[in-house]
Amino acid sequence: MSSTEPPTVTSTVEPPTPTNAVEPPATVSDDAPARREWSAGEDRALRLWIALARCYATFSKAIAVKVQEYDLTTPQFGVLEALYHLGPLTLGDLADKLLVTGGNVTYVMDRLEEQGLVYRERSPEDRRVIQAKLTDAGRTRIADVFPGHVEYVEAMVSHLGEDEQQELRTLLKTLGMAIQESVEHSSEHRGE
Repeated sequence: MSSTEPPTVTSTVEPPTPTNAVEPPATVSDDAPARREWSAGEDRALRLWIALARCYATFSKAIAVKVQEYDLTTPQFGVLEALYHLGPLTLGDLADKLLVTGGNVTYVMDRLEEQGLVYRERSPEDRRVIQAKLTDAGRTRIADVFPGHVEYVEAMVSHLGEDEQQELRTLLKTLGMAIQESVEHSSEHRGE
């Protein structure tokens, strides 16, 4: 350093920050998973929901593949099976039994009518009500395929013992009814 140059001053003090400045968030990679900030009970509930959803999706897919062997879709099979075991049903009752919308039942009924497997008839008691009924061809089709379908479903659930199957059925019904009651209760309170 020559004597004509001023000495270099190095400051260790950071420049002042305005008092209203927002601190930047801690550096987190955009790819990092979010922190799990929920209780053990919430974690258990989430894991149960995921397990139920995955099991249902897998089971439904397996059933859909089997039903395709009958040249039917799962909703079509559901309509034929319901009419076979319960007899004629209104379209509204059929929608309730199959857990689908009225529009979906109408679409499925249209496709089944095109195949000659079902027909619609106005109720003699109330002409506004339309009933779904099996044709002879529809009754024959479902009677032919249903026994093999039952065997297939039995094979799918045979991964559980008989007691486990009954316990799972009881638990799922209990959970489903409690959830339904909770949903109805909360919707009643929203309407007040």
